[in-house]
Amino acid sequence: MTTELDPSSRTEIDDLHLGSFSDDQPWSLLKRPPTWRHLVDALRRDQTRLLPRLTKPPLLPPVARAAVVIRVLGLAVVIWAVTARGKSHSKADISRRVRESAEKLGTTYIKLAQIISAGEGVFPRELVDECKKCRDQVPAEPWESVVETIESELGRPIHEVFRYIEPTPLAAASIAQVHAAELQTGEHVVIKVQRPGIDELVKKDLRVLAWLAQFLVGRIPVSALANPPALVELFAETIVEELDFRIEAANMLDVAKVMVDLEQRGFVVPRPHPEHVTQRVLVMERLNGFKFDDVVGMKDAGVDTQAVVKTGMLGFLEGAFLHGIFHGDLHGGNLFVLPDGRTALLDFGITGRLTQGERMAFLRMMMTATMNDVRGQVEALRDLGALPHDTDVDAVIADLGLDGPPLDPTQIDPDELVKELQRVIKALLGYGARMPKSLMLYVKNLIFIDGAIATLAPELDMFAVVTEIGTHFATTHGAAISAQLGMPAETWDVDLDGVKAGFGVDPATTERLTYAELQERRALIHKRLTGRSVE
Repeated sequence: MTTELDPSSRTEIDDLHLGSFSDDQPWSLLKRPPTWRHLVDALRRDQTRLLPRLTKPPLLPPVARAAVVIRVLGLAVVIWAVTARGKSHSKADISRRVRESAEKLGTTYIKLAQIISAGEGVFPRELVDECKKCRDQVPAEPWESVVETIESELGRPIHEVFRYIEPTPLAAASIAQVHAAELQTGEHVVIKVQRPGIDELVKKDLRVLAWLAQFLVGRIPVSALANPPALVELFAETIVEELDFRIEAANMLDVAKVMVDLEQRGFVVPRPHPEHVTQRVLVMERLNGFKFDDVVGMKDAGVDTQAVVKTGMLGFLEGAFLHGIFHGDLHGGNLFVLPDGRTALLDFGITGRLTQGERMAFLRMMMTATMNDVRGQVEALRDLGALPHDTDVDAVIADLGLDGPPLDPTQIDPDELVKELQRVIKALLGYGARMPKSLMLYVKNLIFIDGAIATLAPELDMFAVVTEIGTHFATTHGAAISAQLGMPAETWDVDLDGVKAGFGVDPATTERLTYAELQERRALIHKRLTGRSVE
């Protein structure tokens, strides 16, 4: 149930054309343009120049930090080698030890584990499952340290800006923590405060990882499609974004504006404060709603949870494909549902930004997927950077067997299924496949949406929703998309049989597939795979 704003209120809330903001306007971003906004383009350029220096393998890493990392990871590997290597639980054991080591090493390594947790199909399942346990909840900073950071960043005593701040944080993550507060002017806000020294620690850790990665090439099986140096580069691009809250606040404004341009009012972005945003402090309006897994609460309030999921899928896809901007870190802690059914988006430290070429590739990937155009899909992945630009597309299609009839993995002998997966991975590695940042964030969000469907709408018909979204794009944006891609609009037609084949089912005999049924298929596939020893 998505409630459209009352037209009579639009004249009172004067900044809604600037972004998909809340009905309650604590301050006007039209009358009070952000004082920090003009700095952001230069900050992004500085980050782009910094990244190569952070990811170039140094002759020697920061010695003290490197010693800690080597000791923690080395001990984990030695214990695994002595107790579990070569045994049936070998992968599970080393994966657990890697995850525990990441938690001991702190911020940078927890973030790295979280990226790995989104790499289903890229990293071993055991490692992905373990890394999903890497939660970003860590002990809070002492209150005195929080006050010191706020006063240092805002350049004023804390009582001059805030009437009240709750000392116990609403959430404490590895890079920052969030406190509820009230401004002296009466507005209810939240304050995001960066942990002291995190900026320098992350940069040291990136240099350590860049140094280590060069020695791990070809030596560890868990690197899969993302070789260690490439994974460090991908990780650096992602985490460095989170170290300056002025960039995060600008991301909030940009994503909010995209939603307005798409006439997508199913999302709400909190307004960042016009003045109180610095590198290490971000003040924003406070929004309240249901946690994303509070199905009972939402349904009791009359919220249509299926509509919430569909809105989430559509808003994410339209933002990425049509504007090249999307929230890059969707998870249950970063959003909640308002009582009127709209979804509030939080934490914009990681935001997907596509180049024009990447956006065109994403558009082709979506169109060709709904049309069952295999060649178009492989070409789109190549153009996204998942395959080298000189890749022989026809050879990839032939080697991966993409030109043959679809296989139902639930009907394949377990031994054959394992061999087929090994063959496909080996072929992809041979072509130099990798996971570029834009595709990683996209896949990571799809994995979250997949889980959201399981929680909020398990009876959703997957064929129907894919068809509905494809039809929406074709009818609403088809002419513009076709023109951008240089193809006749009438050639875009959703191929439902192809959609069904993509789910691995027989198009002739399967009319409907709910998410719950899809989960049953996945469980069966997992059982068939894990029933064998796959090394």
